[in-house]
Amino acid sequence: MSIKLIAVDMDGTFLDDAKTYNRERFAAQYQQMKEQGIRFVVASGNQYFQLKSFFPDIAHEISFVADNGGWVVSEGEDLFNGELTKQEFNTVVDHLLTLPHVEIIACGKHSGYTLNSYDDGFKAIAAKFYHRLKHVEDFSGLDDVFFKFALNLPDSQLDDTMDALGAELEGIMVPVTSGHGSIDLIIPGIHKANGLRILQEKWGIKDSEVVTFGDGGNDIEMLTQAGFGFAMANAPDKIKRIAGYQAGHCNQQGVLDVIDKILKKETPFN
Repeated sequence: MSIKLIAVDMDGTFLDDAKTYNRERFAAQYQQMKEQGIRFVVASGNQYFQLKSFFPDIAHEISFVADNGGWVVSEGEDLFNGELTKQEFNTVVDHLLTLPHVEIIACGKHSGYTLNSYDDGFKAIAAKFYHRLKHVEDFSGLDDVFFKFALNLPDSQLDDTMDALGAELEGIMVPVTSGHGSIDLIIPGIHKANGLRILQEKWGIKDSEVVTFGDGGNDIEMLTQAGFGFAMANAPDKIKRIAGYQAGHCNQQGVLDVIDKILKKETPFN
């Protein structure tokens, strides 16, 4: 048995709380991955342009499952885009605008879009996660391919809003948690595991040859699809329960510790 694909979530998983990782250690591991024929995939709810910036030297030779599976890029080549119809987009926007406690980013292929009217604090935070973000007066008439919405709201209203959105937008979008006070709306079936499936088919890699790492609700499908799904030590208990394995804390290079074991073919990869 050999591992042929390693896929990592970013925030709270590959990245520590300061949004950094041990670049020198990973660079050495990545060279070994290449020598052993192991593919490296970044699978995140974040925007492709932001994800690329974390891997400036190798972005052209690795793969990205961005926007929770809405956009799959391999070695610089577009493999897949989810796409909402104009009618679906308008239905979602019209409903979201009735929720006063929710701030919205519409996630498109060319950019993210958020409202001028939101406060500067939110816009500053959004800019950290969206390298391309346009401030617009409203969401009508935008010319882009849309595959996700990112929502910001008070933690205290997260669960109720998740339930309500799931019922209201059934068949159009699925709400998934992506961290504290944030919800991603994704197209049904267009999740990280679907993005990995597309790459696996391209490369002829079986689920049993895949290792995934995650810490949130938007990682559940890929953690259960992979032969080796690792929840981070800092993940909520419900994520740890569904994952078959556990890695160390994101602030203690938990992912890189497991990658060392994969490269040395130690348990459970022997």
